[in-house]
Amino acid sequence: QAQLVESGGGLVQPGGSLRLACAASGFTFSTYTMSWYRQAPGKERELVATISRAGIGSNYADSVKDRFTISRDNVKNTVYLQMDRLKPEDTAVYYCKADLVGVITRAYWGQGTQVTVSS
Repeated sequence: QAQLVESGGGLVQPGGSLRLACAASGFTFSTYTMSWYRQAPGKERELVATISRAGIGSNYADSVKDRFTISRDNVKNTVYLQMDRLKPEDTAVYYCKADLVGVITRAYWGQGTQVTVSS
């Protein structure tokens, strides 16, 4: 069955960097748009970044623009989120999501990985 497994979260100091990875299996990864979301305690889940199926186009939330970079490897079936110049307000559980949009619509979520930015 379809599965998304995130990794790479952890504790980092403000100004530091982390690279998240989301490994996909059980579906045709290259046909899905991939996104990263995050949810901080007491807040709603928000979209962080999205990348197109071929990895050519991407979009970012204003709060992470110029600090985060989304990328994908359609051979390794993995999507990444490079996070630089991290701030305490970036603390959240980060989730990856796969979306298939067309005649058939499907969506899959990962289980999440905790990112904590603190000194």
